[in-house]
Amino acid sequence: MPTLEKYLKNRFANAKKIALLAIGSELRGDDAAGLLVADNVKKLLKTSNRRFKIFNGATAPENLTGDIKRFNPSHILLLDSVDFKDKPGSIIVLNPRDIGDGVSFSTHKMPAKILMRYFYESIDCDPILIGIQPLSINFGAKPSGAVVSSAKEAAAAIVKSLKALPKQG
Repeated sequence: MPTLEKYLKNRFANAKKIALLAIGSELRGDDAAGLLVADNVKKLLKTSNRRFKIFNGATAPENLTGDIKRFNPSHILLLDSVDFKDKPGSIIVLNPRDIGDGVSFSTHKMPAKILMRYFYESIDCDPILIGIQPLSINFGAKPSGAVVSSAKEAAAAIVKSLKALPKQG
């Protein structure tokens, strides 16, 4: 598989608008992975872009579906902690058809698979999930060094792919 940056650049080649939906709980250690990525993206971007918007879904991302639909993205990037039985901090990219019984989503009410399908069918957008393998999602735990590092890596790839978007006329 190509690097995350190359993958996103290819997927975003025809993007009109991109929504980033951060999912997770800051109270459960590595479950905060999606939120950490979004925070890092904000820090790295520095300038606003009408074609890109961050939505902080925390543990109830379904509450933002109306706001996201109004933004009307051509692409939606979901960021979450995903247990795909790899080493902590590993990053996986999933499409709706990739999510089966072998991955689990930790602490939020609506599984990312259902959210991805909802966005795909209701907005006709291209949903992509970037998942980071947690070490621990115990209540009160701090994010592990591996997940913090991967969140920075994923954010850098996202920002580079956003900056490479073709200019719209």
